[in-house]
Amino acid sequence: MVSDAPADQAIPAAAPRVRKERNTRHLSDFTDLTKRVKAEGLMARSHGWYISRMVAYPLLLGGLAWASVMIGDSWWQLGMAFLVAVLMTQIAFLGHDAAHRQIFTSPKLNEWTSLVVINLFVGMGLGWWQIKHSKHHAAPNQAGRDPDVRRGTVAYTPEDARNRSTAFQRWLSRYQGVWFFPIMTLAGLQLHLAGFQRLLSREPVDRRWTEIAFIVIRQATLVTFAFLVMSWPIALAFIAVEVMVFGFYLGMSFAPNHIGMPMVPKEVRIDFLRRQVLMSRNVSGGRLVDVLLGGLNYQIEHHLFPSMSRPNLRKVAPMVREHCEKLDIKYHETSLARSYVEVGRYINRVGRGNIDVWACPLAGSLRAGLV
Repeated sequence: MVSDAPADQAIPAAAPRVRKERNTRHLSDFTDLTKRVKAEGLMARSHGWYISRMVAYPLLLGGLAWASVMIGDSWWQLGMAFLVAVLMTQIAFLGHDAAHRQIFTSPKLNEWTSLVVINLFVGMGLGWWQIKHSKHHAAPNQAGRDPDVRRGTVAYTPEDARNRSTAFQRWLSRYQGVWFFPIMTLAGLQLHLAGFQRLLSREPVDRRWTEIAFIVIRQATLVTFAFLVMSWPIALAFIAVEVMVFGFYLGMSFAPNHIGMPMVPKEVRIDFLRRQVLMSRNVSGGRLVDVLLGGLNYQIEHHLFPSMSRPNLRKVAPMVREHCEKLDIKYHETSLARSYVEVGRYINRVGRGNIDVWACPLAGSLRAGLV
């Protein structure tokens, strides 16, 4: 539920009381759902599920390294690079869960797990990503607040597309629907560089030198391994394929989450339940998609309960859907293929400036007051 009235706009004398009643009711909407979820035991940790993967992934990585040594100096190593990238993406999903404190009860244990997984295994910077991701969770798809939709390579609003400073940038925006998916191959490189750049900046970072050491060890190990096992042309190709496939896989996993869902103007306030549900997209497809997208296909449930362990997201989804239907809140779920169609169509229309990205479900019913 939204309102397009600025916070400082004059409102009728009766509005504060209406606003208070709405705030109370909307808080109760989420509180009622939370009580049901806790009563079902769905906030419990899934230690066995996570520990099995924390053991299996390093073993699989070791197995791939052994297979790569056996293959030797051959262009078949590019196939190994593909498999390493897929495994690295699955490991990154595990780091995401640890950063959300889904794995252990102890915050410190979760933090160190995410630090080891994200920095030492994946080679990204936890500190940079965690700050960015926390801001995104606080205000998904909200202009000026969600860093995932701020103006950059991709324009997420027609205003951003129109405000490009050069003719080349405007041309890029006009055709961003064409190059959006291919450019995901560079997402891995951008993620690696952005994390390390923050560590080298003067901005405060917890455990800066630990993060730097982990990243340096990880990247040095990958490069050294490639050049010891392969000739330099194949080694360079191996590293390039690993980085590009990792970026593409991760980007294609995150893209369906919110792109193409309603955007929220900066001044609009929305209660927690509607803010997380209306701006998120779930992806159907069964357990195969669960594994493929690392649980991110339950984006609505993840945003409502970010510390819920991944296996429980599937169990809580029917409960959340039923609750939303009862409150007449649009719960959007579609297939994986359809989600990419929706993302591509939205990106294309925004680049051409012919879409109202501020259209928010149920906005009209609350235009008389703030939520």
